[in-house]
This record gives sequence, C-alpha cells and structure tokens, in this order.
Amino acid sequence: MIRTLTRRYTLRTSSSCNRTRMSSDNSGKYHQNLIPDANDDDDGMDIRNEEQSMVHHVGAGTPHHDLQSDMEMMKERFAKLLLGEDMSGGGKGVYSALALSNAVTNLAAWIFGEKGKLEPLAPERKARWRKEMDWLLSVTDHIVEFVPSQQISKDGTNMEVMVTRQRSDLLANIPGLLKLDAILIETLDNFGQEQEFWYASKNENQDMDNSSQRDDKWWHPIVKVPENGLSETSRKRLQYQKESVSQVLKAAMNINAQVLSEIQIPESYIDSLPKNGRESLGDSIYKSITVDSFDPLQFLSAMDFSTEHKVLDFKNRIEASILIWKRKMNQKDGWNPWGSGISSGKRELFEVRAETILLLLKQQFPGVAQSSLDISKIQENRDVGLAIQESYSRVLESLAFSVMSRIEDVLHADSLTRTRRCSEIDCSGDTDTLGIK
Repeated sequence: MIRTLTRRYTLRTSSSCNRTRMSSDNSGKYHQNLIPDANDDDDGMDIRNEEQSMVHHVGAGTPHHDLQSDMEMMKERFAKLLLGEDMSGGGKGVYSALALSNAVTNLAAWIFGEKGKLEPLAPERKARWRKEMDWLLSVTDHIVEFVPSQQISKDGTNMEVMVTRQRSDLLANIPGLLKLDAILIETLDNFGQEQEFWYASKNENQDMDNSSQRDDKWWHPIVKVPENGLSETSRKRLQYQKESVSQVLKAAMNINAQVLSEIQIPESYIDSLPKNGRESLGDSIYKSITVDSFDPLQFLSAMDFSTEHKVLDFKNRIEASILIWKRKMNQKDGWNPWGSGISSGKRELFEVRAETILLLLKQQFPGVAQSSLDISKIQENRDVGLAIQESYSRVLESLAFSVMSRIEDVLHADSLTRTRRCSEIDCSGDTDTLGIK
C-alpha cells in the first residue's frame, strides 16, 4: 500500500502520468491482490519509517499533511474493496471484482455526472479522478501470468525460466484505455478557451423561445450561438472534435464488448431463458428474422424504437435468442431441453442474423443502458482484471457519448440559427454559402 501511494506521487512529478504507467514494469507479483504489496510488511520494516522516507522521496514541494491525508483515504478505499462494500464486517459484502467495478462506476458518476455543458472539469475534480483511478488501476499491476524467458547462468549456460509479467489482456487494454481517457479530458479542456457559443442562464430558459432545444433533451441547458451562426472556423473545429470523440467512443465500445465476451455467462441467467428463440423474440420479430430474404437495415427501420425502454427490451430479446440458438447447436448430441425441429444450418443462419442486428443496434444507439445479460455478467464476475477493464471502458464510453451529444447540440443550434437567418434574408435557395445542409 505504501509503495502504491509512493508511485502515485512519483507519477505526478513525471512529464506524463499515462506514459509512465504504460512503460512501467511491474513483474514479480503472483496474485490478484486488492492491496498491492500487502506482504511487504513481513520484512520487519516499520511502516512509519517507510512513510517518513517516502516523504523525502516525494520532494520538498509536497506537504506532509497532504501525503498523510491521501494515505488515509487510500486505506479507506481499499478496506472497503476488501470487505466487498460491507463496512460492518458482517460478511455480507459482494465479490471483490464487483466492489472494484462499483468503485470505478461511482467515482466516474461523481466526477463527470451527466455532462450537460461543454466545459473543462474543475481542477479539483480532475485531480481526484486521476489520483483515485491510479489507485484502482494499481491493482492490475499485480495480476500477472508466467511466460518463458531466456536466462544465462554464471557458467554461461543458456536456460529457459518462467518469469512473471502483467496479464496479456491487461497489458493490451489498460494503456489504450488510459490514452482514451487522456483524449477525452483534453477535449473538455479545449472548451475552456473562448468559444462562439454559450449556454442560457436559468432565468433566460424561462423567458426565451426553446425552439433550438431538442425535445428529447429538454432538461439540458439551452445552447446559444451568434445571430449569424458559428463561424466556419469554429464549425470545422467542432466537427473535428466530434470525429475525434466518435473514434474514442468506438474504441471504448470495442474494448467493453471484448471484455464482456470473456466473462462467463452466469447459470442463473441461463436458467431464466425461454426454451426457444420464438418465445424469446415473439412471433412477429421471429417471423421477420427467419424469412428467406432478410435485410437487417430494413428490419431495424421497421421497428419501434421511440423510447429507450423499447430499445433495451429489444436488445434483451435479441441477446437471449442468440444464446438460446448457440446452446442448441452446442448440445445437439443426445436429448436436451433446448432441442427443436429446426435444422442446425438454419439455426446457425438465424444466429448470424441476430448478431448482425445486435451489432447494428449498438451502433445506432450507443448510449443505451446495459442489457440484462451484461448486468448479470458484471454482478457474477469474479475476475478482478476483467472487472477493471469492463468498468473503465464502460465509463469512458458513457463520457464519450455524452461529450459527442453535447457537441451535436451545439451544431444543431447553429444549424437552426443559420436556417432561420437564411429565411429572414431570403437566401433564394443558395444555402451552401451559409454552410446549411
């Protein structure tokens, strides 16, 4: 624990927190331990002496009381994780993986909330996000695997020995997630500069025309732009930032989907499934998917996705049907309760169609809530490494979607303003000069 906090302050004084973590080598740990180096006390070193030496290591610029405060806060955080969020000690806590996932989710909710405006994070919030995420991510440095390595002995003999390194999935995904995190924070910081748009105050909201506000986002602050709309430079800059955040969103979604696919499906979820795909999807959807000529885009365009609840319900049905068809194909030898009269070839075709629909649905509605399958996996998962990757990618995905939506709000307000201005001055159909599409 002491070394974890020491590393935090060392990273703070480095040129780049993210690059330091990416390049650091943390081999030699053999367990998924929520308090790193907890066994280091066995060497008889007094913790108080180590804390004192750590103060000198940090440097004269770091106040001692700040170090002690962070130390106590970190101890409290890890104690809560070890007890599975049950601070009473009654043994009613959740799995450590779920406790860690909840810690990341709750921290992100407190730091970011629902981004209603395009503005930088407050300095204290940004500092707390970086500090506490570094604490939580430090757990992954101690989740390792054995890999072969060549070693030359004193007599010159070349031997192959097993050494430890960070688990391969963590080694691949954590640096990428840190980079995505840095891009989003930098994007928000860029909106601290002088902008051509602003947000109406509460008093203005009550008195002004809300025609520039989208009906599905009535609770967000109203975006205001100049009478003639944004300048071409500002508009292009917003488009570029939107594309950048869109790439972050896609990357976070891909990592999250990959991690979720590696988490084992709980038996409780499997037991709750219907016995066949028709019962899961309903007769209407089932007939549409199983027709000879199938077009997924046309199928989705005919569905009613007017509310988020309907999107989520449809997503749950599709995921359940995919799992049912997969289990039927895997259990085709001998009798099983999942069997039916449909051939394995058709069942495989239906599964591919359903997976295509699910992929298109996630792309069309990236901000939709988690499905029943995802929630079940997260709650029953016991792999700490997967829990950190899933929760970190999920909160970054949510933040990226919120930032991109707020950029779209500004562009939407700009488009309405320019259209209104064009109608007032009678553009005679020449809308290209104003950038109206």
